[in-house]
Amino acid sequence: MSENLLEVRNLVKHFTLNGDLISRIAGKRQTLKAVDDISFHIRAGETLGLVGESGCGKSTTGRLITRLIEPSSGNIEVKGQDLLTFSGAQMRELRKTIQLVFQDPYASLNPRKTIMQILERPLEIHNLTADWISRRERVLELLNLVGLGREHIDRYPHEFSGGQRQRIAIARALAVDPELVIGDEPVSALDVSVQAQILNLFRELQESFSLTYLFIAHDLSVVRHISDRVAVMYVGKIVETGPVQAIFTQPQHPYTNALLAAVPEPDIAKPPPKLTLQGEVATPIDPPPGCRLKGRCPLATEQCGSQSPELREVAPAHMVACHNI
Repeated sequence: MSENLLEVRNLVKHFTLNGDLISRIAGKRQTLKAVDDISFHIRAGETLGLVGESGCGKSTTGRLITRLIEPSSGNIEVKGQDLLTFSGAQMRELRKTIQLVFQDPYASLNPRKTIMQILERPLEIHNLTADWISRRERVLELLNLVGLGREHIDRYPHEFSGGQRQRIAIARALAVDPELVIGDEPVSALDVSVQAQILNLFRELQESFSLTYLFIAHDLSVVRHISDRVAVMYVGKIVETGPVQAIFTQPQHPYTNALLAAVPEPDIAKPPPKLTLQGEVATPIDPPPGCRLKGRCPLATEQCGSQSPELREVAPAHMVACHNI
């Protein structure tokens, strides 16, 4: 591992909602705090798994880093450069460094384009090849990297399975030789057996090209398989970060404990979880002050309702945001 390739500091994304008719008449607007002051880093060559329930802000974080949506505030630095100061032309150039693999392989590929047309497009945009012959050779090379062959180059997306489509999406991301690849739940729409194949492909490509990954997922087994470090997110906040082994064997935050306790382990006897959460997940729409988990946490105190906990180190490289740990 080397210096930080990506550093995110105090990143915030709030959406203003119109609300219902009564709220609009009264002139009141609600705020959805999708990402609310999060900070993390990823070292070059490392995989950070970003995990949490649906709606916690994981995918929004990935889109903020690529500036597909603009943050409300904060800093995003890639190799020491602040992305939020970049012009449109500078961001286009930077997209050769950062690529995104989307969740749904059925929606992320243009059904009207052949695989050749899909994979040659980034080569054209960034002027990476001299002519059509060199582009075709590069496309064939990309297909080979992801386990597909020459016979696939002139087919359309509907002629492929979900796993094959995701391989094509990965090939498209690799076309510009990126350093950082953000996987936004890239295996969640696939069958379990196919998930394993795609995860192994990600690992092989990382070893071959020294790639850095931000791997977004809600499936803990996926995160454990591919990550070096893990960041656990709950309702717009990162509540725990640490090495993957520490997170899975010595979780500290009550929410992390509850996530791990919910993972089914057939035929394996294990003690009941030490902590269980009651009630509903907090809403990111105008959340109350203090800890977002307070209404569900058995450890909650009065302080939890008034003061938002900050991440603090409880072990080497292991950070937890909880007043009672």
